[in-house]
Amino acid sequence: MATLRVFEPPPGPDGEISTEVSGISAAAPLELPVEIADSARARRRGLLGRTGITGVLLLTPAWCVHTVGMRFAVDVAYLDREWRVLSVRTMRPGRIGLPRPRARHVIEAAAGSLAGWGVRRGTRLAVHGTE
Repeated sequence: MATLRVFEPPPGPDGEISTEVSGISAAAPLELPVEIADSARARRRGLLGRTGITGVLLLTPAWCVHTVGMRFAVDVAYLDREWRVLSVRTMRPGRIGLPRPRARHVIEAAAGSLAGWGVRRGTRLAVHGTE
């Protein structure tokens, strides 16, 4: 099973780097279950028809998403080539997101999850366990 690791939480608003994210030490990266949508068909389907998700869905390559036909709100993080978060948005069902030209990957999770995991602009992510 593939996992998504959350590394290097960026500095907070006060400039300090948090040593703890949701009760987990920054020295030990947070690992989340990840589903990978790397074919055109899998990316088109995404989270459509589901009522929720455990962990995250990685869409790759991708630079924009929509929530038309979805049943729940999602957090969306746009990632660059180096797997750094460019921006994070929460999208309600029935929305079309703007394309992010520098984005190469997108992760989706249940609304509120990314903030709880400490994923915000500047956070570095990595996917492990893919064959």
